[in-house]
Amino acid sequence: MGQLQQIEQDLTELGYQIVAISPDSPSKLSEWAGKAENEGYRYTLLSDASAEGAKGFGIAFRVSDKTYNTYKNRFGLDLEERSGQEHHILPVPAVFLIKDGQIVFEYINPDYRIRLHPDVLLAAAAVHAR
Repeated sequence: MGQLQQIEQDLTELGYQIVAISPDSPSKLSEWAGKAENEGYRYTLLSDASAEGAKGFGIAFRVSDKTYNTYKNRFGLDLEERSGQEHHILPVPAVFLIKDGQIVFEYINPDYRIRLHPDVLLAAAAVHAR
C-alpha cells in the first residue's frame, strides 16, 4: 500500500479511486485505519472477512492447517481472530483496475513479496483512462 501512496494523486487525476480490500474484520480494519490516516493514507478500506469478494474475484485460497498454525504460533497472526471467521481463506495479493464496471487490468501474484511496481500500474491506468 505504501507504494500506491506515491502515485495516488496521479491515479486520482486520471479518474481512479484506490480501494483496499482486506480479509480482516471491520473492527480490525478500524484499528488499522486510524494509524493509516495518521500516516497519510487516504484509501477506502473495505472488509472481506467472509472471503466472498476474494472468491468472486477468483483469488481466494484456503490456508492449510499447518500454515495456519505457523502463522499463529510463529508470527502471532491468528487468521480466525483477525477475520472473525473459521474458514482460513486468504486472498492472493492482487491489483485490479476497473473502468465502467469492467476489469481492464489485473496483476495477481501468489508470492506476496513480489509487488506490482507503481510505474506499471500508473502506465496501465493512463492507457485505460482515455
